[in-house]
Amino acid sequence: MSKDFTRLDNLLKDFVDRKTIPGCGCAIMQGDEVIYEGYAGWANIEEKKPIDKHSMFRQASTTKLFAYTILGMLYEEGKFLFSDPVSEYLPEWKNTKKYVVLPNGQVDVAPLEHPITIRDAVDMMCGMPYCMFPAVDPITPTLAAMSKQIEALMKEKGVPTLRDEARVMAEAPVMFEPGSHWQYGFGSEITGALIEEWTGKPLRVNFKERLIDPLGLEDTDTYVNDENRSKLVTSYAKKNGELIPQSSELDDWMNPNYNPVGGRPNLMTSPVDFATVMQMLANGGTYKGRKFMGEGTVEMLHTNHLGETQIKDFTNDYLAGYGYGLGFRTLLTQKYGHNGRIGCFGWTGGAGTWVEADPVDKLSIAYMHNMMPNEELYHHHRVRAVAYGCAL
Repeated sequence: MSKDFTRLDNLLKDFVDRKTIPGCGCAIMQGDEVIYEGYAGWANIEEKKPIDKHSMFRQASTTKLFAYTILGMLYEEGKFLFSDPVSEYLPEWKNTKKYVVLPNGQVDVAPLEHPITIRDAVDMMCGMPYCMFPAVDPITPTLAAMSKQIEALMKEKGVPTLRDEARVMAEAPVMFEPGSHWQYGFGSEITGALIEEWTGKPLRVNFKERLIDPLGLEDTDTYVNDENRSKLVTSYAKKNGELIPQSSELDDWMNPNYNPVGGRPNLMTSPVDFATVMQMLANGGTYKGRKFMGEGTVEMLHTNHLGETQIKDFTNDYLAGYGYGLGFRTLLTQKYGHNGRIGCFGWTGGAGTWVEADPVDKLSIAYMHNMMPNEELYHHHRVRAVAYGCAL
């Protein structure tokens, strides 16, 4: 029986008509086929350039899902165990310490009770927040220490490589005993540095060789170049209800003349291309007859690892009902208003992207806009509700 996606078409159009976003794209796959594509609004408002199936959106944090997918492949190649200390492969992490609060309220530094393991890093339980640039007003001692490290590194090398970042951040004491709490942040950079160590190749090269080329992702890259520049949508800032083009400095990280090959990669991709990656995972690691990893490995990646304490660190209105596994959030309950299947897994990007895979019905959804603030709670949860309602 054919599925009717009229309500989803109407929702995307309504977003644009009411100017809550400049434009967007959404793709849904099931099995190995695209069962829905919808595009609304503008890739560039000023030029009246519409979004289409080849439009590429900045992924920001959804970039990490490529790294965690490759991590699963390397696990199957016997490169590591999740119980291995990070320092076994990145020696600079051998003597990392933690901040502790003394009975008198003062903060001191103490040795770790247990070394940071690969699981701690991938689960975001290593105790390190994000620190891409020096923080103006660091709110924790760890962030203050990380800011000093990244500031010195940038003075020394300009734009650092991912491996450089992982090396210097080992000097900053972590926020808590590894594994005891959840803190979104630098665990992804550690993961990327580990992948580079095991493969001997920059992370962006791994993206291309292990996912982009094998899956035939023609509208995906980590650098802006002459071939894809016209596909990249304009990112807008919303101020007092008006949509204003953001500064081109936003794209420096995707400029090969600015960000070295070994620097942190930032994906640009289309809804169909990202849905393809998520569909491979929804299928249990196989796409169009090619096996990328075993079904059990995919299940391992999205199995919840959060206990009672960590789930309190993770929960907010946007994440309600989800737990967190090895880089993927995973749906634990529908009671907060999720009409997909228990076990749906994926992530969100700060520029307005949302992707999710359903391992029960073998379904994947990728929705994208590029706007700051991204107003993700308003847009993503509505897309989620309508998309699953149409597709299931």
